[in-house]
Amino acid sequence: MSPGGWFTGFQAYMPKMARLIVDYCLELKPREEVVIQATVESLDLAKAIAVESVLRGAYPYVRVGFEEVDEALYKAAPRELLEYLPRIELFVRENVDALVSIIAPRHPKHLAGVDPERVAARAAATRKLTEVFMRRDAEGSLKWVVTAYPTPAMALEAGMSPVEMERFVFKALKLYEDDPVEAWRRQAEGQERVKRLLSKASELRVVGRETDITFRVDGRTWINDDGKRNMPGGEVFTAPHEDGVEGVIYYEFPLTWRGVELRGVKLTFRRGEVVQALAEVGGEFLEKLIKVDEGARRLGELAFGLNYDIQRHTKIVLFDEKIGGTMHTALGAAYPATGGRNQSSIHVDIVKDLRRGSRVYADGDLIFENGRFLVELA
Repeated sequence: MSPGGWFTGFQAYMPKMARLIVDYCLELKPREEVVIQATVESLDLAKAIAVESVLRGAYPYVRVGFEEVDEALYKAAPRELLEYLPRIELFVRENVDALVSIIAPRHPKHLAGVDPERVAARAAATRKLTEVFMRRDAEGSLKWVVTAYPTPAMALEAGMSPVEMERFVFKALKLYEDDPVEAWRRQAEGQERVKRLLSKASELRVVGRETDITFRVDGRTWINDDGKRNMPGGEVFTAPHEDGVEGVIYYEFPLTWRGVELRGVKLTFRRGEVVQALAEVGGEFLEKLIKVDEGARRLGELAFGLNYDIQRHTKIVLFDEKIGGTMHTALGAAYPATGGRNQSSIHVDIVKDLRRGSRVYADGDLIFENGRFLVELA
């Protein structure tokens, strides 16, 4: 079925999606232990992934999260519990072979009424989890993937009907292809050309709406996110030098982080550090967020979105950061595999639209204009 044809329901394509996750993203092997983190809304997909895991000889363990429990923790837990690092979560991060996280909310902003200070305190308390995850990712000892299952809440947040949301996810994951694995391999080859181009640069300058910012990237490693760790994939990313970001950047797209919406974010950097943080919506939360720890004021990621099967904004960062013709940066922790050294309990991606009136220069040479790199992706 072509992506433009009528669509009978996402349920029919879950076995195809599960096989894509197990065989392409994780490449599961016999006796590997895989934790599947799901919600009530995504249990059907979790079961499909678990079954495919068993068929490959891997051992699946499904964990179901409840938004009501999260809300109770953030709103009602005593301070000592809010700041507690759970041993079971640490054990999973330190010992599991593979980790699947399924984004499938019942409500898009279930933490909207939580005091931002309590959200920040919880993020600081769980910093160790982020550190272990980043370390094992760099070592190659943890295979992981984040994906999404379409829910009515996601559709509402994105301004789509439930059927439109299903079709959007269907297309973003390339499930319309007869062989999605081969389609992602072709995507990977195109992104590799961009990676090679960016790897030659010492400094990148981005110019666009209310934006003129430079990033030092010499000596850093660019990584091709070809769907192995995010499904959908579709970006090339690195970590800029911790003291090598200068200028101003305005982000056209809003984001929701732990249930709190930020809109119209504008950041000013000096020697890599945020010296001014403004937001049209959520400014108070943004101020508290960048004070969570020392690393929260610096960037841990710089990336370009290259999935041109995604063209509309959804407020779901897994999709939005891959929109073909965009870039995004992340406040907080860097992935060590990039050579980045910034450490933080947070990693907050914010997306900028580069599809109109924007340019990117590498060491003074124009390499990107109006949403497209000046190299062919296919």
